[in-house]
Amino acid sequence: MARAVAPRLLVGTSGFSYAPWRGSFYPADLPADAMLAHYATVFRAVEINHSFYRMPAPAMLEKWTQQTPARFRFALKAPQRITHHLRLKDAGDATREFVRRVGTLGDKLGPLLFQLPPHLRADPERLASFLAALPSGCEVAMEFRHASWFDEEIYALLARHRVALCIADTDESTTPIVSTAAFGYVRLRRDDYTDAALAAWAERLRAVPRWKRVYVFLKHDEAGRAPELANAFLATLG
Repeated sequence: MARAVAPRLLVGTSGFSYAPWRGSFYPADLPADAMLAHYATVFRAVEINHSFYRMPAPAMLEKWTQQTPARFRFALKAPQRITHHLRLKDAGDATREFVRRVGTLGDKLGPLLFQLPPHLRADPERLASFLAALPSGCEVAMEFRHASWFDEEIYALLARHRVALCIADTDESTTPIVSTAAFGYVRLRRDDYTDAALAAWAERLRAVPRWKRVYVFLKHDEAGRAPELANAFLATLG
């Protein structure tokens, strides 16, 4: 039986502040502090990777809210201290501080992405402890980069806490499309996609019955190809 309503797809790129995008995506003379406002006229969401390297400053987040329309959403990557230094262990204090800070975005706050190191093998006990300590009221996606995590026990843990499995498509591998939350989080990370490949992804994502909305982010690049691919993905949605 066909689903009555397909999920909303919120499409964007990983990052927005790239000087080389001037002349291709941004007007050639656009100042850096006007990039986000311009970006938000084209896309509904952006993935912020800068937060991986340092906790975001509330003043900067407040400025972002002022530069974007009400329906815009920010997805932020969790700091490396949580995912790569602590590796989720005893990370409660750092995670709560991160969530507290990004709360400045208010209704414009989208999912928080916790991306684990590629060589960190599956540890259900560690993951369960981390998920149990997550602050309430925020959407969370987990990106696993070691194949040992792609297991029914892990999926069940994520589903129990309503945490999304991040679907990452890279030149090396693709995460299984498994729904563990009411929303999807997808990172299309290959260097290039044909229109047919993007259309196939859109069809797959719209067919997942549990998802109400899906965040889709195209890989950042210096040449400005990411906005072009994100626009091409939007074009497949009709």
